[in-house]
Amino acid sequence: MFSRDTVIHPLGSTAKEREPASYQWPAEGLAAIPDWIYTSEWIYDREMERIFHGKTWNFVALEAEIPNTGDYKRSYVGPTPVVVVRDETGKVQVFENRGAHRGVEFCRNSRGNTTEFVCPYHQWTYDLRGDLQGIPFKRGIKGEADSGMPSDFNNKHHNLRKLNVECLHGVVFASFAHDMEPVAQYLGAEVLEDFAVVFKDRKLKILGYYRNELPGNWKLYQENLKDPYHATLLHSFLVTFGLMVAGSKTSMIADPTGRHGTMASRRPDDVSKVVDTNTAKEMRAYRTDLKLADTRFLEFIPEFNSPWTVTMQTIWPNMIVQRELNTLGTRQIVPNGPNSQIMIWTMFGYDTDTPEMTRHRLRQGNLMGPSGFLGLEDNEAIKFLQEGVRRSPSDRGVLKLGGKSEGTGGIISESAIRAMYRSYREVMEL
Repeated sequence: MFSRDTVIHPLGSTAKEREPASYQWPAEGLAAIPDWIYTSEWIYDREMERIFHGKTWNFVALEAEIPNTGDYKRSYVGPTPVVVVRDETGKVQVFENRGAHRGVEFCRNSRGNTTEFVCPYHQWTYDLRGDLQGIPFKRGIKGEADSGMPSDFNNKHHNLRKLNVECLHGVVFASFAHDMEPVAQYLGAEVLEDFAVVFKDRKLKILGYYRNELPGNWKLYQENLKDPYHATLLHSFLVTFGLMVAGSKTSMIADPTGRHGTMASRRPDDVSKVVDTNTAKEMRAYRTDLKLADTRFLEFIPEFNSPWTVTMQTIWPNMIVQRELNTLGTRQIVPNGPNSQIMIWTMFGYDTDTPEMTRHRLRQGNLMGPSGFLGLEDNEAIKFLQEGVRRSPSDRGVLKLGGKSEGTGGIISESAIRAMYRSYREVMEL
């Protein structure tokens, strides 16, 4: 028998939910992370209200996915389903995937082309701007009393809920807030610089998708890519073949707000020259016995005006932009309760790519995705972290690496994570 204050967690454990007033951040400040930010239903609901449905820009699509009139894609803002569609004027629209009549999720296909959206339940029909166009039997049948809609019913008052939309360099962002600053200003100059390297003045060619559920809180993925410390310790492939290794040119760049960041590295020409004996001892993942049967896999073809061969950008709250050698992609974080998230991966190249370059990108794409040489290890680590914080009676983690700095820092630092939680605490009022 469960009491009223027992929460049933998606992964099967039970935990007493706390009163909201009891959520006090530890006295250590940003040097400690309380476990309850990853497991509490109350915290999760507050995040949806204040972050995903609040004053943030959320990544929802790439314009290359909807190039023509009527092209659409199902997407998400937080856990909320939305539809991204190109209307008759060429403008990108984003509206809730929830009918105005009874709340039915009317768009069921992941992608497609249409001239209108029709609710499968009662056939209310909406145009490409989300405006209500038609209602079956709106005037009833043959003048029967108490039949049809009231005489003062106005279609304009029952359109789909429309979001604020802005496209930057072919990337579509949406927000429930209609008083947002421009996306470029939201990103800040530091993050915008490498964002532009990938997207500005380039027409994308979509190569494919991955989708997986990850049993970990959504913030853990943001943390993971603001954490260069783990990169040289967890990933055997990454450090053995020099994609990101202690001793190479590396930086963790954060914007002034602390929300966004870029983990950047340049692969050395010779890994052995930057990994000395002492450094190798610190990195258990470094393996001198691993060799590649096909060296084309790690070939880097210069194509950007950038000092980095690897950049992983975290754009708050739901976007990752990956540039690992010549493999390119976005990841969209979809919160799925406190203990779970859905990850949607979109891999792409450019319309100017030769068939050989496309093949090269696809080959290198095996680094990424839920089963990639790098992606798999992150998924496992996040899963283990979530299991630890939701099952243990201990109540906090340590975040002291790199001292008290917040924001841009070196590779052996947690400064970018601290900066993220500084901003998070302000918005959440914790």
